[in-house]
Amino acid sequence: MEENQLDRVTTGLSGLDDILHGGLIRQRAYLVRGGPGTGKTILGLHFLTSGARAGERTLLITIDEPADRIRQNARSIHLDLSEVAFLDLSPSSEFFTRAQSYDIFSPAEVEREPTTNQIVQRIDKLAPQRVFLETLTQLRYFTPDAFQFHKQVLSLLRFLQERGATVLFSSESSPSNPDDGLQFMSDGVISLDLSSDGRSLSVTKFRGSDMRAGSHSLRLSDQGMEVFPRLLPEAHGRPFVASRARSGVPALDEMLCGGLTSGMATLITGPSGVGKTSMGVQFMKEAAGRGERSVIYLFEESMYSLIERSEAINIPVRAMLERGTLSLVEVEPLIYSADEFAHLVRDEVERHDVRIVMIDSIAGYNLCIRGKELIAHIYALTRYLKNMGVTTLLVNEVESITGEFRLSELGISYLADNIIFLRYLETRGELRKAVGVLKQRMSDFQRSLRELEITRDGIKVGASLTNLRGILSGTPGYLPPPG
Repeated sequence: MEENQLDRVTTGLSGLDDILHGGLIRQRAYLVRGGPGTGKTILGLHFLTSGARAGERTLLITIDEPADRIRQNARSIHLDLSEVAFLDLSPSSEFFTRAQSYDIFSPAEVEREPTTNQIVQRIDKLAPQRVFLETLTQLRYFTPDAFQFHKQVLSLLRFLQERGATVLFSSESSPSNPDDGLQFMSDGVISLDLSSDGRSLSVTKFRGSDMRAGSHSLRLSDQGMEVFPRLLPEAHGRPFVASRARSGVPALDEMLCGGLTSGMATLITGPSGVGKTSMGVQFMKEAAGRGERSVIYLFEESMYSLIERSEAINIPVRAMLERGTLSLVEVEPLIYSADEFAHLVRDEVERHDVRIVMIDSIAGYNLCIRGKELIAHIYALTRYLKNMGVTTLLVNEVESITGEFRLSELGISYLADNIIFLRYLETRGELRKAVGVLKQRMSDFQRSLRELEITRDGIKVGASLTNLRGILSGTPGYLPPPG
């Protein structure tokens, strides 16, 4: 059967369904594995509640944690288990007082048969379409050896599937009690991980279907679990007509031979305070005049600060926000992962038809990566935006204020289609600013440097600095007069 013809079952998590190309395959058994606190039970609860909302019969079999505690935990994350049936096989407090009866018989021999009977009776009575087995590895203690445990679990899974159930079961493995056998028995394996870099999910096995490989971010909150698949730019795109994104500053547009080509990524680079963000917002001001929507992701500066200083140079950010032609989003990089940030961008672009996206700045975005491959994530994000016809502005700060010319300390300049650089000049005892274009992939551009001024009347770009030399070396000097 072809993949798109398989009968799918939603997991209750849209991000995980995307990773699985539509969800789990009906009447198969899937293992959710991970250490304590990684979210295995929460994933199972999402799976059951999504089925209950669709009118399916659902059953949770708990072997370790009491049903009352699971219900209590579910309420804390706003998951409704009122339509989910329970089979509570966890030991009660009375078990301890009856422990002396096991002096003659093995606990496994005493407990295995009643446990099996309870499961069979409940399945026959309810005929569930979805079953979540919480901590199936606990059944290991009901069997005398690993071979019997393997047979017992395999038989249980087949019993459930033959009665029409799609099964999710969890395990906790350790070096002394690995769950390799459960991985082989399952039709798919979903692994959850918690590390210093954050929470992640990966699907390492999925019989009968393709899936999105790799590690994907997830978040646990008071709303439950949310999964953020890693961005695959080739899976997205929309038709668009290439046009020019003008800045509205005549001399700058002249340097760019008419403006930036839409759907391209532009690196605006320079030292602190030179005007990089203001130049990016200037392009958005002109886009707002065309009725186009832009969004700025602020990793370092506050929304209030950007509004105030933009208004001070005649860029009406407040009016743009009120008209809906601009959105400002403050991003805390130590909270968001790169996958979560990509999800934010996708949601804004696809719901609001955004035409310009500015990331301010790359250094702040780099904190989202948390030691992972910066260039790979930026490439995926800018490629996605390009496929969607969105013009991307990447604000990059270089550490040196003056001195030898450098584009970036992060090695990302080659990813940009266009490069606009700003820098300081010290001439005749004054600190001045200059702007130049180093690269424009889809058209020609002027090679000259021009003086840049940021005033209360707006951004001004002056005439070419033809009377200076050595600007890029950091030691500019005036050319001698001719003759």
